Amino acid sequence: MATLWSKGAEAAAAVENFTVGDDRVLDLRLAKYDVQGSKAHIRMLESIGLLTAGELTALTSGLDEIEKDIDAGRFTLEDDVEDIHSQIELLLTRRIGDIGKKIHSGRSRNDQVLVDIKLFLKDEILRFRLQVLDLFAILQELSEKHKYILLPGYTHGQTAMPSSFGLWFGAYAEALSEDMYMLHGAYRVADQNPLGSAAGYGSSFPLDREMTTRLLGFGSMSYNSVAAQMSRGRTELAVAAAMGSIALTLNKFASDCCLYMCPNFGFISFPAELTTGSSIMPHKKNPDVWEIIRGNCNRIMSCWTQTAMLCSNMPHGYHRDFQLLKDILFPALSLLHSCIDMTIYMLGHITVNAHIMDSPLYDCLFTVEEVNRRVLSGTPFRDAYKAVGQEVSSGTFKADRTLRHTHTGSIGNLATERIAAKMAAAADFTR
Repeated sequence: MATLWSKGAEAAAAVENFTVGDDRVLDLRLAKYDVQGSKAHIRMLESIGLLTAGELTALTSGLDEIEKDIDAGRFTLEDDVEDIHSQIELLLTRRIGDIGKKIHSGRSRNDQVLVDIKLFLKDEILRFRLQVLDLFAILQELSEKHKYILLPGYTHGQTAMPSSFGLWFGAYAEALSEDMYMLHGAYRVADQNPLGSAAGYGSSFPLDREMTTRLLGFGSMSYNSVAAQMSRGRTELAVAAAMGSIALTLNKFASDCCLYMCPNFGFISFPAELTTGSSIMPHKKNPDVWEIIRGNCNRIMSCWTQTAMLCSNMPHGYHRDFQLLKDILFPALSLLHSCIDMTIYMLGHITVNAHIMDSPLYDCLFTVEEVNRRVLSGTPFRDAYKAVGQEVSSGTFKADRTLRHTHTGSIGNLATERIAAKMAAAADFTR
């Protein structure tokens, strides 16, 4: 395999295969960002006199053509080319001649890869932002639609107090606003320009890092060149944490749905075509979609731990271990996108059981309401609690299903608009 760094002795095939791994496939996601970084870099090189205006025009035109090939799906890595960075430089040199070899002046593959990954992750985060907002909207819509329909609430897996479908859907909507804060934080970590840090110790060229920061749309730069290289792994860790937060929300909601779909509960249902059957039990309607979402979200949540462990015992500076981060994070990005999309799709077809609480099975959920009524009438709390408990034990308790919840965030006051404002603030990445 031809490598840009080769000094005449090629590594044995076994070493190359082991160290490269899946990089050649995973790096295809970074191709367009590598072109974007290169275009900004050469504009800066021309501004400091390392390229002529004519060379800049030729290089830019060549990179534009490569970018068109990438967008059209025509870009591939040749078998004897090490990575996308080498492939792009090789294609450029073929198209415009030796001028293409000047594109690497003033940078290392270290800061080149960092730029690609940060630009890529910024776009991924913005995709998640839109998906989370879409999921949030449907949860809020369902919360308002079903706010007066009661639902059993549980603690320790035991029936506890009355809840409502409005409260249930709304809870997950508000949880997403907290996930959005995590996304926002990850975006801020990724939104720092490392270009110009080279291999981690800067360059003797008079690079204009402010210019490339502006051209690439970064909010700021990683100023210290060593710190810029130390952001490899830290950026992925921040993104993994944000993804894990979203995955935890989806995981818990999927678990609820698996439970609530069970006929013993019968709280919610979905069209038969969105469930699966059994090979021998004709009555089965299995929640396979929710189970796969739940399982995949567990996998996504493990990314943070894997990333932290991978990065935890290396001294500062670049190490090849960092290449393994793509194997951890890139598949998880795709998994989370699909899990959010599928959750939105399933929620578009959910049906709630409006008559769950009609069953005497749930009479005891109203004991707290009865205790509170007696307290409001002047009975000391402990006396009211004891009396109602004795009625439950003796089988004489009569449930009054009238609820008087009025405080903010309760069944009778979901604070939907306030939660929407909270989400809007979290989703404003310009702040």
